Amino acid sequence: MEKTRRIEILLVEDDQGDVDLTAEALEGSKLPLSLNVVRDGFEAMEYLHRRGRFAKAPKPDIILLDLNMPRKDGRQVLREIREDPDLAPIPVIVLTASAADEDILRSYELRCNCYLTKPVKLAEFMKVVRVVGDFWATVVKLPGRDE
Repeated sequence: MEKTRRIEILLVEDDQGDVDLTAEALEGSKLPLSLNVVRDGFEAMEYLHRRGRFAKAPKPDIILLDLNMPRKDGRQVLREIREDPDLAPIPVIVLTASAADEDILRSYELRCNCYLTKPVKLAEFMKVVRVVGDFWATVVKLPGRDE
């Protein structure tokens, strides 16, 4: 049987609780996923451009992006990703606490692939993350992957 390459997920999230829950939910999926975490938008861009301590970081297949973060928010990160020809093809899933119409509209204008509001209840949050992981790992054909 042919070995499947792990799907590299970059989680851009400043809340440690949400990082822990996301990691737990993805581990529970039993899919070949690798979760890499950065804490704000500035670190996200350093990671994506493989600068500094991220020089050997793997290129993500999927980005899970929070909107409200210190130093550089998710909207700025999404804009920069979409303006960079090397990064633009990477699917970006906004996963945030904001349910504001303005944030939803702006994220789609900046070409996010989908917008998800973080559920407040633990079980619902875990389910959403698992469904996202399963969908992007098993249903979607990701750019730059030839299996």
